[in-house]
Amino acid sequence: MKSCWRAMPVFASGLLIFFLTALPVLAAEGGEDQGASTGGLIFRWLNFVLVFGGIGYLIAKHGGTFFRANAKAIAASITEASAAKAEADRELREVETKIARLDQEVAEMRAAARRDTAAETERLRVSGLVEMEKIRQAARGELVAAERAAQQELRAIAASMAVERAGALVSSRLNTEIRARMFHAFLGELGRGAN
Repeated sequence: MKSCWRAMPVFASGLLIFFLTALPVLAAEGGEDQGASTGGLIFRWLNFVLVFGGIGYLIAKHGGTFFRANAKAIAASITEASAAKAEADRELREVETKIARLDQEVAEMRAAARRDTAAETERLRVSGLVEMEKIRQAARGELVAAERAAQQELRAIAASMAVERAGALVSSRLNTEIRARMFHAFLGELGRGAN
């Protein structure tokens, strides 16, 4: 952009010289035809040489710096574009490499997920078996405790019934005479124990 602004004065100067040299030719067109005369022909050639000589001089004097600056700007743009292209190519290769490895990584992730799932399944199965064994042991313990409690309750009921039955049996066999003898024997033992 700066090179365009630098070239503006050169372009304006060239345009001004062109119009100043072409002005007499344009003015002569309105008058009589001088093209047929040799003086008019020489003037036209001289005018042509002056105009294009002036343009050539301006281009030679200012054009070199303009074109060099423009060439430097283009070269800098090409260098920047080459660097950007190289960076883009490098990034493209990285992305292609990552994409190529993506299938492998996905396969590795799937294999790891399968291994983890199998390990978790086995862990849960073993944990379930351990819990089932604990429940069995607890149930056995409860059954043993319930069996003992039932046996003790059964013994207590049997003892109570045996005592009641024995009491009923003894009551039915004991008559008044046997009761009186037992009472006297008991009193006798009490008397001996007090001495």
